[in-house]
Order: sequence, then structure tokens, then C-alpha cells
Amino acid sequence: MTALLRYQAALLVRSHRWLPPLLLYGAFLGIGVQAGQPILDSLGYAAAALLPVAAWLVRVCATNEPAAARSGAAAAGGPARVHLAGVLTARGAALVLGTAGTLFVAAVSDPHSSDHRHEVPVPEAAVAGLLAAVACALLGTAVGALCNRPLLRRPGWAIPSTMLAALLVSVAGASPANAAVSGLVDGSRSGTVPMPLLPLALAGAAAAGATALACAFSSRRP
Repeated sequence: MTALLRYQAALLVRSHRWLPPLLLYGAFLGIGVQAGQPILDSLGYAAAALLPVAAWLVRVCATNEPAAARSGAAAAGGPARVHLAGVLTARGAALVLGTAGTLFVAAVSDPHSSDHRHEVPVPEAAVAGLLAAVACALLGTAVGALCNRPLLRRPGWAIPSTMLAALLVSVAGASPANAAVSGLVDGSRSGTVPMPLLPLALAGAAAAGATALACAFSSRRP
């Protein structure tokens, strides 16, 4: 699996297809995060912005290989293992972006509640923001795994489905990503730092299930 992860990471880096998701995430942060804003509000925004970026990265890794290269890799390592390596590579890239975004937000934001009456501890806020970012990245991974090959192969279906699903899981009340982000925003009102452990666990379960389903289908439809 290590060799497959290196192979998928090299494909991602050399293709330069990581650049549009990176620019999208940078644009989200540039528009929605400004120096001096309450730290928990900004961390929630940065985490939410990571969800569609993670889904996009999964699509990039799922469609990065030419057909001949994909067939060769599947013959050597098995189609399920190759697909799993691609999804894990996309998730890792999303987590790198999320970590960098969280550190940036923690550095430029105001460590106070939204009414500026209560001080917010920066280290705890950064940990909570990172956990929320991980939850959003995992849920974005689940969306990308379910809305692209091998489950949806045609771009005309896959791309709109990915966009719509990313939007729905961002705003749905029952979504772990929405719960993680809402917890940070609610905590900003009172100056308390919530740790979104339950949303993180639910997002992890969703990502694991979606990835397992996609890998199972890749064995049947390489």
C-alpha cells in the first residue's frame, strides 16, 4: 500500500490538478477570513470551506490516470487497493490544506468571543478548529468517493452530483460537518471552545463506509 500511496501522490503532484482546489480554498479564506475577526467564527468558516475542496481532490485522484495506466496499476496491485490509495491521497492532501488553513486563521484572528467580551484560549480554539476541519475533510472525502468513479463514471453526472452533495452535507442539519461548524459558531457567542468529537467520529464512519463501497465497486468495474 505504501508504494501505491507514493504512486498516487506522485500522480497528483505532477498533474498540477491540485492547483484549482488549492486556489479555491485560498479564495474561500481570502474572502471569508479577515484579520481581527473572532477566532471561533473564522475557524468554523475555514473548516466548512474544506468540504468541497476535499470532494474535488477525491475526483482529481479518482480520474488522474489514463485508462492504460489505471489498468496496469490495477493488474499489479488490485483495483480496490489502487482506488483506496487514490482516496487516501486525496484525503491526505485535504488534511494538509486544512491544517495550514487552521494555523493561518488562528494566527490572524482575534482570540475573543463574537461580542468581544470573553477571551478565547488560542491553543484550545486551534485544536477545536482542526478537529472541525478534519471532520469536514472526511465528509468531503465521502462525497467524492460516492459521486465519482467507479460509482458515477460520466462527468456529466459526477461533477454536478459532487457539487450538489457537497452543498447539501454542508448545510443539512443532521450533517456532522454542519454540527462541527455550528458548534464553533455557537461557542463564539459565549466564548467557550467546543470539541467536535462526535461529529468527527460520525464523519470518519461516513468516510470509511463510502470509501469501502467505492473500492468494492472498483473491483467489479475497474
